[in-house]
Amino acid sequence: MASSLSLRANKSFLDTVTPSHIVCRFAPSPTGRMHAGNIFSALVSWLIARSDNGEVVLRIEDLDRDRSKTEFIDSVQRDFESLGLFWDRGPYYQHDRDYAYERAFQLLSDKGLVYPCFCTRAELHASSAPHYGEKLVYPGTCRSLSQEQIAERLQNRRPAYRLIVQDKRITIDDLIQGSFEQDLAIECGDFLIRRSDGAFAYQLAVVVDDAEHGVNCVVRGVDLMNSSPQQRYLQQLLGLPRCKYAHVPLLVAEENRRLSKRDKDASLEAMLKIYGSAEGIIGHIAYVTGIIDHDEACSPEDLIPEFSLERLKHQWQGVIQIQWH
Repeated sequence: MASSLSLRANKSFLDTVTPSHIVCRFAPSPTGRMHAGNIFSALVSWLIARSDNGEVVLRIEDLDRDRSKTEFIDSVQRDFESLGLFWDRGPYYQHDRDYAYERAFQLLSDKGLVYPCFCTRAELHASSAPHYGEKLVYPGTCRSLSQEQIAERLQNRRPAYRLIVQDKRITIDDLIQGSFEQDLAIECGDFLIRRSDGAFAYQLAVVVDDAEHGVNCVVRGVDLMNSSPQQRYLQQLLGLPRCKYAHVPLLVAEENRRLSKRDKDASLEAMLKIYGSAEGIIGHIAYVTGIIDHDEACSPEDLIPEFSLERLKHQWQGVIQIQWH
């Protein structure tokens, strides 16, 4: 009963968001200082919202309690502010929201769509598991365990929990990359919604958060594009509104290596030394990514008159990487 009441409450709240009112989000993980790639995604998200008189929500994605650090929670907010990337609501913290994830988890469980998975990491990467491209596809090893088998395995191992996927194609009309499809059964398999340590998985958490906070346009790197069909599937099962998605190219370092917080690639501190100011950083990122055609210091506000998602869609569609320089 609690799950049904929660769902109705969420839907009532979300009905107040009109289609013309774009709500985007910043969703940093507090595991290090931001780099150019993080700033690029946030800048595009901010520009999509502001160019349509929309809102920006700040959510701190600290599901990974071990890697999330308090100092980075504080610094990431200061970084956004120093760059002129201001938000309208938040910050919201995922570590405060287990109650919401639990209700969604129970709702899916009540539908008979969740089962315990006892597979180890080594077993998941065994040669018997099918692959789709470079992605490991779960073969359903634990889907048909009997109650006796589950009870036996519970004596030795705490399970994770997977969501049963249907053999159906999910279509996403991406605002930048265009339309693409994914057959969940073939290209994904039953996916995790709760880890063996009890923490809720990313896919479930972000769907619940986006719905409750009224986010209806998600901007992120193209490396996360394959997550969109799983999230759309969860939206359908939970009766939540469908987000629009916009996946931007990745900024990469030398030899097409992804920028990383760990390696301090194109870090905010390093860029400040090179470009001299927050406006210098914003202007250079906008130039490298083709938002503007000249390399000069500017604020995010300065970019609004020239910003055109339609133009950038033609420029970025099918582009996986942009070389950072």
